Amino acid sequence: MQGTPKISFVIPLYNESEVFKLLVERLNSFSLTLAVEHEFVLVDDGSRDDTPLLMRALALANPAFQCVFLSRNFGHQNAVSAGLTCARGTTAIMILDGDLQDPPELFSTFYEQLNNGYDVVYGVRKKRKENILKRLSYHLFYRMLKQISLSPIILDSGDFSLISRRVVNIINEMPEDSRFLRGMRSWVGFKQIGVEYERDKRAGGEPKYTLKKLIQLAYDGIFNFSFFPIKLLTFSGVACLGSSFVYFILTIIKRFFSDEVPVGFTALLFMIIFFGGIQLISIGIIGEYVFRIFLQVKKRPLFIVKERIVDEKILHE
Repeated sequence: MQGTPKISFVIPLYNESEVFKLLVERLNSFSLTLAVEHEFVLVDDGSRDDTPLLMRALALANPAFQCVFLSRNFGHQNAVSAGLTCARGTTAIMILDGDLQDPPELFSTFYEQLNNGYDVVYGVRKKRKENILKRLSYHLFYRMLKQISLSPIILDSGDFSLISRRVVNIINEMPEDSRFLRGMRSWVGFKQIGVEYERDKRAGGEPKYTLKKLIQLAYDGIFNFSFFPIKLLTFSGVACLGSSFVYFILTIIKRFFSDEVPVGFTALLFMIIFFGGIQLISIGIIGEYVFRIFLQVKKRPLFIVKERIVDEKILHE
């Protein structure tokens, strides 16, 4: 590669030593088909295996690879954000997963749409190869988020996308914590289009998105792009107030218009437990928002770059 790259490929890595060799071979082979100046930006998200060593050796030997080393594990979304910040592509940036589930060979299709005037071209997974429980969870989550989101959320679309430089610049200027990049990408607007593809299995190693991390990602999507949790509190409060009023009226009727004297211990116990549960859920939802405000107002950096290797040169941040 000569000169300033026009296209950057951002690839976050976390403990991917098993798949690293295959990843590099695939990228090198794919690189030969590219007629546009490009770079591959590999981001190490605090890996504990040999991934950083393999990245360092590669970047010092091949100027097409820029490597970014974070000071610790900041999470997938922040690692991608670090790559977007460090990417030098003047035309567009493509986001890929390091496990090769997202085929880089689709770049030509994405790039064609970019030349047709679109600023964001995203992959739409028409078929997934994870287990049935995971597929079902993804299916339900995206459809629920689409219904409650304030901005349009594309069904079955992840981070795999080609984004124009001007949109990347806007995303880089968005300082929000608890990032949900696919939602941020959609919120920015501009012309966007999807390209269907079949998502492959992992090329090797274990999935890095555990159930806990997937739930956290779902939380970020719901709380960052929807008022639904707060509205749910309002609806719950109205429902509780309505049920209490109905119960009160029935009790008055029984007391004055029948011989029954309402004992109501079971009903009273049920109402206490019911209202107590509603209150705890309400406190939890409010606490989630307060915690996010707490993280945001501290204004800590989203990630810390420990070291970069650019054009075979080591840069200490």
